[in-house]
Amino acid sequence: MAKVAKRTAAARAVFTGKANLSVEDAVKLIKSAASAKFDETLEIAMNLGVDPRHADQMVRGVVTLPNGTGKTVRVAVFARGPKADEAKAAGADIVGAEDLMETIQSGKIEFDRCIATPDMMPLVGRLGKILGPRNLMPNPKVGTVTMDVKSAIEAAKGGEVQFKVEKAGVIHGGIGKVSFTEAALAENVRAFVDAVSKAKPSGAKGAYLKKVSLSSTMGPGVSLDLASATGN
Repeated sequence: MAKVAKRTAAARAVFTGKANLSVEDAVKLIKSAASAKFDETLEIAMNLGVDPRHADQMVRGVVTLPNGTGKTVRVAVFARGPKADEAKAAGADIVGAEDLMETIQSGKIEFDRCIATPDMMPLVGRLGKILGPRNLMPNPKVGTVTMDVKSAIEAAKGGEVQFKVEKAGVIHGGIGKVSFTEAALAENVRAFVDAVSKAKPSGAKGAYLKKVSLSSTMGPGVSLDLASATGN
C-alpha cells in the first residue's frame, strides 16, 4: 500500500498547477505520469449543462474512434435462425435467445456490448432492470437494435464507443490506451468530444460543454482548454 501511495503522490505532484491544457499537452502529461504495471486506459469526463431528468435534455450516442479503444470488446447477440448464424460468423462471442436471457438473469454477464434483432426486443425487454443500469440495453438510437448484426458486431469490435449522460450531467468513457501515440490519443479525444457536441439536445440551455477532463486509469485528472478540445 505504501508503494501505491507514494506513486499516487508523485503523480499528483506532477499535475499540481496544471489546468486548461491543450489536448496535446494533456495527453503528453498523462502519458509521462502513467506508472501502473498495466497498460492504463485514457479516460475522458465531460461536464454538460443539461439535466437528464428531462427527456429533452438527455444526451446519448455513439462514436467510432479513429484509432480504436485498444480494448477487446466481448459482444452478445440476441438472434434466432439465419441471423444467429450471421452473428456467429461475424465474430459474436455469445449468441442466443431464451437461453441467453436465462444466463443474464442468473447474474452471469460476460459481455461488453449487447446487440439484438428487432424481433427479439420483447424478450430482451424483460432484462431492462439488469442491462439498463449497466448501459448494456440494446437501443436502435445507437445501432444495437438492428437486422444488420454483422455491421453492428464489426463496429463494436472496431472501436465504437457508446456514451450516455449520467444524473449529474456527466459523460465519461475510455478512449484509448496510454501506450497509443500522442497523436492517436489526441485524435480520439477530439472525435469523442465532437460526437458529444453534435448530440446536444434541443432542451439544453446556456453553456453546453462546461468542462472536459482527461486522466489515466490510475492517475489524477487534468482539465482541457475547451477551444483545443473542440478544435475551435
